[in-house]
Amino acid sequence: MPDDNDIYQSLRMRLISNGFAHGAKLRAEVLREDYDCSASTVREVLFRLSTVGLVKFQEQRGFRVPDKSPEKLIELTHMRVLLEGEGAALSIRNGGVAWEARLAAAHHKLSHIEKRIHAQEDPSDLIEIWFSSENEFHQTLISACGTDTLKEMHARIYDQFRQQLMVADTKFDFISENIQHHASILDAALSGDEGLTRQRIHEHLERHMTGTTLDG
Repeated sequence: MPDDNDIYQSLRMRLISNGFAHGAKLRAEVLREDYDCSASTVREVLFRLSTVGLVKFQEQRGFRVPDKSPEKLIELTHMRVLLEGEGAALSIRNGGVAWEARLAAAHHKLSHIEKRIHAQEDPSDLIEIWFSSENEFHQTLISACGTDTLKEMHARIYDQFRQQLMVADTKFDFISENIQHHASILDAALSGDEGLTRQRIHEHLERHMTGTTLDG
């Protein structure tokens, strides 16, 4: 039987990777069968996920996946730009060689996976490793900022951002431009140019600032 944290991470991944439709009802009595555990355990995990915005809980209605919302995506995108830009700038000031090495390593892994995705017609088998590698790169970018609050806020915003996109986009938001975007962010960060790094982050995310990437 998986422990609570295993169930949490599994449901978290399903919630941000097309595992559930927007607005879908999440029934503990059904989900328990996926994890060979009690319904009460699933409810506790769903409550935890509701505290980070990935599940909506309402009295009398229970647990549901948040609705698709262009307005929400715009808000989340602006928050990502702000938090990631500030976190990256602080990391440039404070991180040193050790942070630069971690960032370069995270990018090397991500770049390898993205090139494989770009070369495949159906890259669905790479979705989970791409999720984790893309997340690792952006988290590493801000990892030396020196403030746990910023990192925790960014992690929540990142997952909610992914949830809005992943259910809407069967290609899980991968575009070929991502390869160059991530390389440009890395180059700017390693050059020590805080302003350029903020600009590259903005360029990477700006196409989501109108909410139109949820169309279709």
